[in-house]
Amino acid sequence: MLDRFVSHYANRFDAKGRISIPAPFRAVLARDGFDGLYLHPSLDAPALDCGGNALLSEIDALLATMPAYSEPRDILATALFGTSEILRPDSEGRVTLSEASRTFAHLADEAVFVGQGHKFQIWAPDRFRAHLEEAKARVRQLRAELGARSARVAPAEQRE
Repeated sequence: MLDRFVSHYANRFDAKGRISIPAPFRAVLARDGFDGLYLHPSLDAPALDCGGNALLSEIDALLATMPAYSEPRDILATALFGTSEILRPDSEGRVTLSEASRTFAHLADEAVFVGQGHKFQIWAPDRFRAHLEEAKARVRQLRAELGARSARVAPAEQRE
């Protein structure tokens, strides 16, 4: 069994404003032991960061690296916990996102759930497509840079 959020799924909001968390993501949350769904606005994307205990543990570990009562820690805690929600899926795995969350992520009729290992994100479909294309371009550029670096190192290694 996989304990990571992988792949991406598009789902539509129903007439009551509910949306289904993809079954593979619900299974990861269940194995994680989190009763519900923790989410907060992403710090660097027009999306919602979501997860369970693994995500909360990562946030706690990050905050623990900062001095207690320090301004940076308080700012980060406010951004991550002060704007968060804990949602409880119904028996069919549907949740209702707050109006603030829907507005932040520009969600209308449909959303894309995007696995990122320890967490997943919820995106507006058009924004996710643009983000994915940008990510692919950046990966291709990084790969080319790493390849160029390998080529410069390889001749020196061959002389030894």
